[in-house]
This record gives sequence, structure tokens and C-alpha cells, in this order.
Amino acid sequence: MRTLKFILAGWLLANAAFAADAPWQPLFNGKDITGWDTEMMILPDKAWDIPGLQRDAGGNYTEPVGKNRDLLHVFTITNMEGIPTLHVSGQGFGVMMTTGTFGNVHVHVEIKWGNLKWGKKIGKPFDTGLLYYCHSEAGVADRTWPASLEFQICQNEFGDLYALASQVTVPAIVHTGTNGRPLYVYDPKGQPTLFIEQKPIGNHCAHIVDPEKPKGEWNTLDLYTLNGDSIHVVSGQVVMRLHNAQRLDGPVPAPLTSGKLSLQTEGGECYFRNVEVRPITEFPPELAAPKM
Repeated sequence: MRTLKFILAGWLLANAAFAADAPWQPLFNGKDITGWDTEMMILPDKAWDIPGLQRDAGGNYTEPVGKNRDLLHVFTITNMEGIPTLHVSGQGFGVMMTTGTFGNVHVHVEIKWGNLKWGKKIGKPFDTGLLYYCHSEAGVADRTWPASLEFQICQNEFGDLYALASQVTVPAIVHTGTNGRPLYVYDPKGQPTLFIEQKPIGNHCAHIVDPEKPKGEWNTLDLYTLNGDSIHVVSGQVVMRLHNAQRLDGPVPAPLTSGKLSLQTEGGECYFRNVEVRPITEFPPELAAPKM
């Protein structure tokens, strides 16, 4: 029995070391978006000319662009500073979603804003997002986004949470927002709070610090997911820790521990580079916090 215990302990340590030293897996091949699906399920602006898309007598589009039919070339690969880079034009609302599923991983992303804005986003902050634990397609039940958790990427909201047809618990305290309404903010010493698309709390939790860099500079984002818990990191600073993610597409909430990854187009131009992932078996000690 003692020998078996030593063998098992050695196996666990070896696997932990392997995960810690695991090589990064790029999620783009540098040439095209192979390995991703595009999903544009919201009716586009009637002012846009989209060949082949049906309109009614009033000129309104009667069908969305749809899946893997990027007629507007919203998602393309370009080269910036000698590095293959994903260009998201921002024209319209939708996602590009990995064909593969991820569970316990460290996801690394670098993001920079462009200059273009479209439709109702003109005059508003640049906005996109990294969705994780995606477990539906976009457009299901007339929803813009897939069921998932969102690592928000928006000017002044880097690292915020939006729980999309899912729920998750975050330690938070309540402030009064600029609109006079309650604003829940992550705080490691705060009250465990369930975020879900229901009143009175809702599905949004704000970051604890704002390390966002000025427009024109690259922001570095790191997402860690482990057995339904996650950590949002912006420019090396932890901005939120989340616990016990659950999916809501069954008769009762169920553990949400894996899913696809998505990048949003949300009315504003942006660029992504060095999008990569590697497996983990634990959170880095310098980022981990006691479980609630």
C-alpha cells in the first residue's frame, strides 16, 4: 500500500509539473481563422449593403448573416508589428467561437482598440469580450451571445463579469453607480454574491482595480479556469476571482467546468494577437485565494 501511495504521489506531482510547464497552444495559425466558427445571429443595420442577404419591402434585413458566412469580413487575419493579428472590424454583433472545448486552462490574449465604430455604438466606449465556458451557439432563444461567462473587454470595464444564461458566485460589495443604481464590485473580503440574469442583483460585477492602458496601447489579459472557478487578470493584476460557475439549461443548475472560447464583435474595431492557451492543474500560487 505504501508503495502504491508513493507511485500515486509521484504521478500527481509529475502531472502537475507537466501542466505548469506545458507549452502554449496558439489558437490562430497566423493565416486564417481555421479552428473557429463565426456566428452573426442579429439582424444587421439596414444601411449596410450585404449582397445575398434578404430584405423586406421596407429595406430591413429579414435574416441574419448567420454561421460561418462572414459576408462583411468582420473577422480577418492581418499583420501588425510583424505579428499575425486578428482584426475585428466591429461591424455588427456576434462572435467567433473555437471549435474545440477547454476546461482547466490558462488563456492569454492581447487586445488593442482600432478607430471605427458602427451603428448604435457610435459615440459609446469601445467594447468587445472574451467569453468562456460557452455551451450554446449564439442566437439561441433570440439571444445575441452564447450561454457563457464573459471576461468583459470594454473601455473602463476591463475584467468585469457578465454572466450570460449562466450563474456564478463572486465576493462583492455594493456601491452606488454613476446612474444612481447599485453597482456590485468584486472585493476578496466581500459577501459571496450570486450573479445571474435576474433581479435584484443581475449578472454584472465590476472589477476591483482598473489597470487598463490608454487607447492605442496593447492590453494583456490572462484568464485562468479551474473546475468551475476562474480568475480575471489585466496587465498582471487580478481584477476578479469567480467561484462555482453553473449552467442553467437543465431542470436545475449544474456545474459548468468546460466549454468553448469566443471573441466578440460588438460595434467597435479592435485587434487581438498572441491568443493562446495551455492546461493547468492549479491556480498559480501568487494569484490563488482561499475558496469561499
